[in-house]
Amino acid sequence: MDRFVFSNKVIILFLCCGRALAMGSKSVVDMIEASSGAHFSGFHMDGSLGARSNGQPTTSASDGIYNQPFVIGVAGGAASGKTTVCDMIIQQLHDQRVVLVNQDSFYFNLTEEELKRVHEYNFDHPDAFDNDQLLSAMEKLRQGKAVDIPKYDFKSYKSDVFPARRVNPSDVIILEGILIFHDPRIRELMNMKIFVDTDADVRLARRIRRDTGEKGRDIATVLDQYSKFVKPAFDDFILPTKKYADIIIPRGGDNHVAIDLIVQHIRTKLGQHDLCKIYPNLYVIQSTFQVVEHGLGHLPFTEKQVITPTGSVYTGVDFCKRLCGVSVVRSGESMENALRACCKGIKIGKILIHREGDNGQNLIYEKLPKDIADRHVLLLDPILGTGNSAVQAISLLIRKGVPEANIIFLNLISAPQGVHVVCKKFPRIKIVTSEIETGLNEDFRVIPGMGEFGDRYFGTDDDDEPPVAATAAAKNGS
Repeated sequence: MDRFVFSNKVIILFLCCGRALAMGSKSVVDMIEASSGAHFSGFHMDGSLGARSNGQPTTSASDGIYNQPFVIGVAGGAASGKTTVCDMIIQQLHDQRVVLVNQDSFYFNLTEEELKRVHEYNFDHPDAFDNDQLLSAMEKLRQGKAVDIPKYDFKSYKSDVFPARRVNPSDVIILEGILIFHDPRIRELMNMKIFVDTDADVRLARRIRRDTGEKGRDIATVLDQYSKFVKPAFDDFILPTKKYADIIIPRGGDNHVAIDLIVQHIRTKLGQHDLCKIYPNLYVIQSTFQVVEHGLGHLPFTEKQVITPTGSVYTGVDFCKRLCGVSVVRSGESMENALRACCKGIKIGKILIHREGDNGQNLIYEKLPKDIADRHVLLLDPILGTGNSAVQAISLLIRKGVPEANIIFLNLISAPQGVHVVCKKFPRIKIVTSEIETGLNEDFRVIPGMGEFGDRYFGTDDDDEPPVAATAAAKNGS
C-alpha cells in the first residue's frame, strides 16, 4: 500500500490495535511506514536527516556537516485547507525549527502583454510557476544556507514589489502549493508528501467566500474563473498528483486525528535518525517490518552459479560464510519461523537470560552450535529496552569466539537507551530494527511499546484481549 487515507475509522483501528500490534494489523503508523520504498516513496531516511529536540542547529559535532532538514510537501486543490494543515503541523512542532515555503511565492512575473490579458492567464497551470527558482531556494536551505523567498504581489503580478522574506535553515521545511507534486525534481526533495483531499463543493464555497471577501471580486467573476481555469487545472494537473502522496487527508484541517498522527510520526523519524547519525551501525528499516530479510542483506555475499532444471546456467549470490541464528529465550523464539522461512535448515541456538531489576543480568542457559565462532550470527530479540540483556547475549557470543563484526542484532522495537548502551559497548556489530520508540518508563519497559513481547506472542499474558493479532504481528514483523 503506497498511501493511507485518514478517516474516522482510524480512531477505531488505532485504539483497538495500538502501536503494540502495528506490525501485523496494519495500524496507522504501519500504513505510514508502508509508504517507504527503496527511495522511501518520498521518506528519504538515508541518515542525512535529523533534528535536535532542544532547538539547536542540526549540525554534527564530529564532522561539522549540516544535516539536511526534513522536507514535507503539502498539495491539494485551491481552498482545500492546505494552509490550515500546515499551520497545525507547525503549531504542534513548536519545539522544532520549522519554516513554511509557499509555491505561490514563485509565480513568474507577468509580461506587459500578459498583464493586458490577465483575466485570461491561468494561474493554476504548471507553467505559471518558476520551479527552477524554487529548486534553487530549496537547495540552499538543504545545504544549511539562508535564502530570500520572494513575495508575489497579486495586484501587480510581480515578485519584486515587496522586499523578499529571509528564511533561515531549519530542522523541518514545509513546502505548500497546489502543484508542489507536479515537478519530479521537487518531489524528490520531499521526505513526506501529504495530499489534502477536500470535496469540490466545499472548495468552491471557500473560494467564493475568500475571493469576494478578501479580493473584492463579484461572484460571477469567481465562478467564471473557476469553470474556465480552476476546475480544468485541478482535473488535469492537480488531482493526478494525488498518486504521489504518502498520506491523504480528507477534510483538511478538520481532521485532527490525521494531523496528530502525522506530527507523531515526524517526531519519531527525526529522533530515530539522530541516533542513526550518531551510530553508523544502526539501521532503521523504513519500507517494511521484515527485519530478518533486511538483516540478511547485511551479510557478505559471493557469486555462485547453479544449473537450473532446464539446463541453463544461472548466476546468483551465496553467503560467504556459514551463518546461524541465536534467539534470546523466549521472546526471541517468535522470530525463528521467519528466519527458517528465509534460510531453510539454518541452525538456531538459544540463550536464556534472567533479569533481576534493571542492573542485574543472570545467564541461565545457553545452547549454541559448536562451530559458532566460524559463523555469522543473527541474534534475535524483538525488544531492545535497557540493553542489558543484549549486552549479556553479545558478550557470550564474543566469549565463544564470534567476532563482533560477525554479529547482526535483529529486533522490532528499540528504546533509545538500549541503542546507546549496545552501540557504545559494541561499535562493530550491526543493529537492524523497525522502530525506535520514545524511551523507558519507571519499570524499564519500552513506551509506548507493547508490554512483554513473549507473553503477547505465546498467549500467556493476563490481558483480556486475545493474542492472535499479536502472534500474527510477530510472525509477519520478524
